[in-house]
Amino acid sequence: MELDNIDFQILRILNENSRIQWKDLGKQIHMTGQAVGNRIKKLEDNGVIKAYSLIVDEMKIGLTYTAFIIIYMKTANHDPFLHCIKEQKEVVEAHRVSGEGCYHLKVKVHSQEQLNLFLNEILDYGNYSLYLSIKEVKQNNPLNAT
Repeated sequence: MELDNIDFQILRILNENSRIQWKDLGKQIHMTGQAVGNRIKKLEDNGVIKAYSLIVDEMKIGLTYTAFIIIYMKTANHDPFLHCIKEQKEVVEAHRVSGEGCYHLKVKVHSQEQLNLFLNEILDYGNYSLYLSIKEVKQNNPLNAT
């Protein structure tokens, strides 16, 4: 699907407020609500919009620790590790990477104890390096890059 400037405008506005009424979104980009709805449906049908989500203040729900973990696998068979991290609710992002390590994980936990239990499980698959976040200074919106 070829996206045009209007599609990107719709995506930016939806990213800021996915609950906006189509007619209100249409006013911002000089289109009717029905035309906006048709565009959104097309974006959904083509997989450009995969889902709508909720952003929660993690500190307010007790997720006080953010850790970045570099995983150094001890075997070429990564399937058991991948299955493990997919089951772990603490893992909010996982990336297979080139460069240092095999995987980079972003983990959010309630306590140091919970982090320690998670790290003990990781040792079944390989070694790790751990980096704790002190403060989030920027959360990027990928739509701002377009």
